[in-house]
Amino acid sequence: MRNVVRTGTLALALSMAFASAAMADPTLDALVAAYPDFIAGYDAKDLILKNGQHIALSDGAANKTPQQRIEKADIRDMFVMPYTLGAHYKQPATPADDPGRARNQALFDAMYGDCTKGQVKLKTIQWLPGLGGGTLRVATANGVADRLEAVSRDLEALPAKFHVYLKPSAGTFNCRVIAGTSRMSMHAYAAAIDINVKFTDYWRWGGAKKETDKVSYKNRIPMEIVEVFEKHGFIWGGKWYHYDTMHFEYRPEIIALSKKSK
Repeated sequence: MRNVVRTGTLALALSMAFASAAMADPTLDALVAAYPDFIAGYDAKDLILKNGQHIALSDGAANKTPQQRIEKADIRDMFVMPYTLGAHYKQPATPADDPGRARNQALFDAMYGDCTKGQVKLKTIQWLPGLGGGTLRVATANGVADRLEAVSRDLEALPAKFHVYLKPSAGTFNCRVIAGTSRMSMHAYAAAIDINVKFTDYWRWGGAKKETDKVSYKNRIPMEIVEVFEKHGFIWGGKWYHYDTMHFEYRPEIIALSKKSK
């Protein structure tokens, strides 16, 4: 029986390898490489997880509005808007300019778990321990806790003038949906961190309530801080039209694609 299982597993792996080679897709390749513990590969229609789950690459809906992509993103929707690394990014000008903000909930539920069912596995880490930053609860899946500890070390090494932006942290794990939507926040997966709210800005604080409302961009976070997070696989909410400058989330697939496009 063991040989049969091994043979079947090998056949599946070879089949997927040939299929991926035939339809090589740099975007999907980056996604598979970013989450090797969970994603096995893809075919013409689906992303294939290592647990056997298939997630459709597209839901078939054409001409989605930015709001529709945010509310119910398929796999393809996550990559519609390119994310620009570093300080030389364009100030977002339209509601569509939210690179990385669209997330397929089925994928993230599969990787991190459903927080409403107590499935998210957490690790307590020290945040800026040399500066008395306290502790944070962070996901162990995809090595998020390890990555955030590396971020913490590099941020501590920045000149003292930057430290005021970083502590106290406004939090990591929080089992909640994003305000104004029915979709889970990345905080619900413990794969995001908010830094000191005293020096940050958020699109709703200016009076906007709906995704379609006009907002005026604001930011006070130094790019030196953003670049440290990006180095370790975190994207920044300050590069969104619906800006959230306190917010960083672990999205290595977005960072990898950004590096390739430079």
